Amino acid sequence: MAKGYVDIETPKEIQEKALQAIEMAKDTGRLRKGSNEATKAVEKTGAELVVIAEDVDPPEVVMHLPMLCKEKKIPYVFVSEKKALGKSAGLDVPCAAIAIEKAGSASSVVDEIVAKMGGKKVEEKAGEEKKEAAAAQEETKPEKPKKPRKPKAEKKGEAKEAANE
Repeated sequence: MAKGYVDIETPKEIQEKALQAIEMAKDTGRLRKGSNEATKAVEKTGAELVVIAEDVDPPEVVMHLPMLCKEKKIPYVFVSEKKALGKSAGLDVPCAAIAIEKAGSASSVVDEIVAKMGGKKVEEKAGEEKKEAAAAQEETKPEKPKKPRKPKAEKKGEAKEAANE
């Protein structure tokens, strides 16, 4: 039973590879577990792959992730069960979404998933683009004229001594 937010159908083979990549990345890479953490990873750091569960209820919890991933050009896949997603991340509870920030030893599996899904992997471009945009913004900002500094006020005791002399 596909929900409204599931816009691509992920074959079982790729679902299994995604779960395998999460298991590998939990030991050697960095995972962001949960829909809130996955959202932060997509918005701020540019995750390598986002894995979203299809059986999330209410669907509003993860319905923004596919659109956000498309906007940021981050590959994403769906898995059928949130229970399996949580288990592959080493959790005892179901998990709605997981973002692989750094794949570690799972990088070859992540690359394979992205290639099979027909997407292009974001290779640290998000961080580089932000740096380039910040540098371009620095160049275009006009320099503000420096204000002359006022001399520091003397301490009360020093002012009295100077007046007595």
